Amino acid sequence: MPKVQVITLGCSKNLVDTAHLLALLPPDSFEIMPEDYAGPVDFLLLNTCGFIADAKQESIDAILAQAERRKNGEIGRLIVFGCLSQRYAAELPSLMPEVDAWFGARDLSPVVRELGATPDETMRLKRRAGTDGRPYAYLKISEGCDRRCSYCAIPLIRGAHRSVPMEDLLEEARGLAEKGVKELILIAQDTTYYGLDLYGKRSLAALMRQLSRIDGIEWIRLHYSYPEGFPDDVLEEMASNPKICRYLDIPLQHISDRVLHNMHRGVTGEWTRNLIARMREKVPGVVLRTTLIVGHPGEGPVEFEELTDFIRDSRFERMGAFRYSEEEGTWGALHLKDDVPQEEKQRRYDALMGLQEGISAGFNASRIGSEEKVLVDAVLGDKLIARSQYESPEVDGEIIVNLPEGAVPASYVGKFINVRITGAEDYDLFAEPI
Repeated sequence: MPKVQVITLGCSKNLVDTAHLLALLPPDSFEIMPEDYAGPVDFLLLNTCGFIADAKQESIDAILAQAERRKNGEIGRLIVFGCLSQRYAAELPSLMPEVDAWFGARDLSPVVRELGATPDETMRLKRRAGTDGRPYAYLKISEGCDRRCSYCAIPLIRGAHRSVPMEDLLEEARGLAEKGVKELILIAQDTTYYGLDLYGKRSLAALMRQLSRIDGIEWIRLHYSYPEGFPDDVLEEMASNPKICRYLDIPLQHISDRVLHNMHRGVTGEWTRNLIARMREKVPGVVLRTTLIVGHPGEGPVEFEELTDFIRDSRFERMGAFRYSEEEGTWGALHLKDDVPQEEKQRRYDALMGLQEGISAGFNASRIGSEEKVLVDAVLGDKLIARSQYESPEVDGEIIVNLPEGAVPASYVGKFINVRITGAEDYDLFAEPI
């Protein structure tokens, strides 16, 4: 059978696209090689990211590296798809002629046809690939975005918001559960918008409730929730449903009214503070993760100080940050001046992450001595790599579990165990099994 290798760059949404692409291939028609495979292949598929400058450069570097493999006879056909080629469809073919075919991010069927196969839509959801033995999987509940944040190119790349029908998501989730998946991580450009186009109302809470009834699914985690219009019934479901992790990823981006206005976020700083207070009140013990942007046009020293005060006061258990990158075609690139020097953006980024490091360390230290239920993701030597409901894979820290002498670590992978937290670092925790 022809050998196919897929390399995926970018976010978890791209990982789901790759999984769906592989599921479209007719059974027993191709030999799928692992992403780190270094031998010859008939087809190399590169799923690219085009979100911000660093991601675009990573994608270009990856294309050039695979083009070198193709030149050396290690690749039969080099095929590039995803966000970068969607965004720059007109420019890339002439700039990089060593690529055999280019496709976008909105329709995967042409990629399959480029391999000489007919897309098998009838079984795509049931046999979705891409978990690689991990006990968690990402479930993309919608595509595109109707928001028009001034800095964001996603609507230009992915198009308007389109919810996936609930019955399709349930079918996909049942198939993942049959493969041993215990945790579903709901993702989209904006998960809180789910259902508006199909059902005339926000339906995220209803979807979470239905997913929690699937046998084998024990945890459901929510990512990429937008603050404006956040549905309170999601908080009620999180507080009352034991299968919903008390964990919420909500990118706030900033707190200054001036910066939020320039970002076109549709909220104010006061509104945001009230939302965070309501979340903590309605879901006691909830762990909040947010993402922020430093150096956005309009962020002077006063606005940045307001942001650091907000982080110091709100004490988000998890936080990430980006340095503002002007993206062509966005409202911000057309109407705002990128007036914060790169050195100052880096200084603010370092200051913010340094502040958060102490907050995260304090949260972790407060858990020493507690007993927690964890899901074992992997084995590293004689240690188990696990997470509680308060850690999301790939973006948060891990819980490293010691095992008694003579135990077989591999037998624990994909299982829930109870542990006692015995030590803490800034991001990782250490534990003993109970």
